[in-house]
Amino acid sequence: MKHFWPALKIFLALTVLTGIVYPLAITGISHRAFPHKAQGSLVNVNGQEVGSVLIGQKFTGPGYFWPRPSAVDYNPLPSGGSNLGPISATLKSQVDQRRDALASALGKSAADIPPDLLFASGSGLDPHISPPAAFFQINRVAQARNLDSADRKKLRSLVTSRIEKPDWYFLGQPRVNVLLLNIAVDTAFGERQP
Repeated sequence: MKHFWPALKIFLALTVLTGIVYPLAITGISHRAFPHKAQGSLVNVNGQEVGSVLIGQKFTGPGYFWPRPSAVDYNPLPSGGSNLGPISATLKSQVDQRRDALASALGKSAADIPPDLLFASGSGLDPHISPPAAFFQINRVAQARNLDSADRKKLRSLVTSRIEKPDWYFLGQPRVNVLLLNIAVDTAFGERQP
């Protein structure tokens, strides 16, 4: 019994320290140092929250750039990949269906489709596509929005301006955030139904 009370005191002290004090301190520091990121990097358009730059969203309308496929239908609660391996017949079938659908929707050869438009990310919520995937969709978006040649050039330069560099210029790949790109497209050319 002589070891019980000291052990209980240490347990309670560590519980308060690591379960209450530390999380509150880290939360307070992050809200002061990185307020936008601490709040989930939410994006507001006309005073209304439309999403987060950290979580991919479903865009299916022809007047918008489409994100990577999602194994969880862009639901952040059960986020995750499909767990299908490279020799999976199910994965091959899904990729073939996506390839055929994209080729017919975009009017382009199936061989030209960038891989990130065919394969879901590991989280199922990747908010980015590669610059080739964004440029690949320009004609479809322009056609759906009835853009003339001058506006098509403006759309192309809009995509170019939205290319994010690798973190610290060497970690990762160049990428385009689909939500931010679609918001910029709406701002430049007017809103469409998703």
